[in-house]
Amino acid sequence: MESRKNPDEAESGRSFRPDIEGLRAIAIVAVLLCHAGVPFLAGGYVGVDVFFVISGFLITKLLLGELDRSGTISLRGFYARRAKRLLPLSAILLTTVGILSMILLSPLRNTEVAGDITASALYVANWHFAAQSVDYFAQGLEPSPVLHLWSLAIEEQFYLVWPGLMLTVTWFWRRRGKSVRPVLWVALALILAGSLIYGVVLTDDKPAFAYFDTFARAWELGLGAALALAGTVRLPKLSAVALGWIGVAAIVYASFTFTAETSFPGTAALIPTLGAAALILSGTALAETVGGVTGFKAGAGWILSLPPVRYVGRISYSWYLWHWPFLVFAAAIWGPRLSVAAGLAAVAASWVPTQVTHMLVEDPVRRAPTLKRLPNRALALGLACTLIAVAVGIGLRAAQPSISTAKISDVPGAAALPEQPTPQETATALRPNPLKARADRGRSYYEGCMVGIPSTHSNRCFYGTPHGKKTIVLFGDSHAMQYFPTVEEMVENHNWRLIVLTKAECPPEELEVKSMIEDREYSQCDEWRQGALERIETGDKNTTVIMSGDTEYTPYGPEGEELSGDAAAEAMEAGYLRTLKRIQAAGPRTVVIRDNPTSVEDVPSCVSEDIEHLSRCSFPRKIEWDREYDVRAAERSPGTHLVSFIADICPGEICRAVIGNALTYRDKDHLTATFARTLEPMLESDFREDGLL
Repeated sequence: MESRKNPDEAESGRSFRPDIEGLRAIAIVAVLLCHAGVPFLAGGYVGVDVFFVISGFLITKLLLGELDRSGTISLRGFYARRAKRLLPLSAILLTTVGILSMILLSPLRNTEVAGDITASALYVANWHFAAQSVDYFAQGLEPSPVLHLWSLAIEEQFYLVWPGLMLTVTWFWRRRGKSVRPVLWVALALILAGSLIYGVVLTDDKPAFAYFDTFARAWELGLGAALALAGTVRLPKLSAVALGWIGVAAIVYASFTFTAETSFPGTAALIPTLGAAALILSGTALAETVGGVTGFKAGAGWILSLPPVRYVGRISYSWYLWHWPFLVFAAAIWGPRLSVAAGLAAVAASWVPTQVTHMLVEDPVRRAPTLKRLPNRALALGLACTLIAVAVGIGLRAAQPSISTAKISDVPGAAALPEQPTPQETATALRPNPLKARADRGRSYYEGCMVGIPSTHSNRCFYGTPHGKKTIVLFGDSHAMQYFPTVEEMVENHNWRLIVLTKAECPPEELEVKSMIEDREYSQCDEWRQGALERIETGDKNTTVIMSGDTEYTPYGPEGEELSGDAAAEAMEAGYLRTLKRIQAAGPRTVVIRDNPTSVEDVPSCVSEDIEHLSRCSFPRKIEWDREYDVRAAERSPGTHLVSFIADICPGEICRAVIGNALTYRDKDHLTATFARTLEPMLESDFREDGLL
């Protein structure tokens, strides 16, 4: 197998480090196996952190070499090298993803992927996906085929900022003929400390956002930069070898023991990044000894420098780009829950375009003599690749079929059920438009009446008649908020007053639950719920509290352990009863709206794909004991009235995607505001029968 130098190292004039090429192999294999679903490598995502350390080291070494030789850094030359190294292959990938999305994905998903492609082409994919990570209503969506490009966006942002920052902070010292190393150490120390502290704090508060945040990850690239800045390191040979194996052990430990539940990045990221740093430092020290990195066959550097290992490291960039789209599109074809065997097969299949594009695009472009000699041409190539990728995103969105939006007068919704004994099969127009269904959330959401994850206090959300003779309180999480249009219509019909107390991921029952978005305990929910209940207790006694909530939460037990199955259901039922009794003790009456069924498929996406066969998007209602605790709590609470819209959403136990030209769901488990509004007559009928009017 041919031995080739890494262009970054070759251009910097420094000796080639075959062990670093091998280290790339460890990183990419960990990522590939993790994404394929290999259960004992659930922490393989730390391979990305290893890549960050490698990039920080190599890029800073290259820049320092140029700074030492010429006293400055050619930004044009640097960006030309980055452009020809990264952008041609990236543009090919994004174009391929756009084409395959057109073939395999629904129109709705294509509109979403189009935005993902554009964000990736503009090097802001990490911020794009970070925003989605804290959007409660984006949690049930299928992963994007370019989700993995968040890490490349962080590296590209590093490439854009770091060379200019190095020039800026060393300008005064270079003019005075002094060494620039001390000032670079100060700047790097500030970046390392500030980013690490910020990342740890943010991971504790918003781990999903922290995972994609450039500032929470900058210290990892900075760690690699510090290794380059340290320069030559002398260690006894055996100590250097031991350090290398310690580094391998740290990366392997993290890959095998970390899981999706690990609070990451935070302090946990120190293990794989320090492991990568130890390996690089070991190689740096061994490079000064006789025989260099590969001179001692018992060392990790010798293993990493073996030709097969280096080959995998050499194609790691291409393989990283191609493997994830193969997994996502395989899931689109064979179902969202790929087996481990299917995941491994998809990853293995992605080697084919990896090898082809590495040989025909990646290597030839980055080694092209003309592009090396004429940096402006490399920059022009990079700009062209960026524009092509942006055009793919825009074109994918524009190519989606148009779906007509029905007039409100043509959307009876639930009122059409007596005339629709079987699921509606076709429609010439729907409301909301499936391509825009995500936004059909009701005005209370857009007026700030659903409290976000970090907040603990509700806004003053009052609707209806300010001094109405009766007050209705809508209380709970997003599954309560979805009924705002239903309740608002009834309140306006009777000149009542409506108060909205809703918070994302926060059910009404008095019990500690886990945040699904943040993947942690949810103290903000407990604080908000306490405040909401106190407002109810001190409010108007002529009040009816309408409660509802998602029934798929993970509660905590008395010892802080996560509960599941029957134990979780019993705990949630007990928490529901505590809330009902507390409200009733204060005087208000209580109503529980039974939680609605959840689809295994994204309903608007399905409908957008084939408006002529709508029944295909219907799904059978599943009856699960552990998700019926809200019903049992209501039945066990004297004076509590139970309202169920199951018969209106799932007549005949088949949950319909469209009823009376109204799209029922805006994702997998939230009703559209349009359909919810048509449930008002049913709610009013229940109130009348229960003597609540």
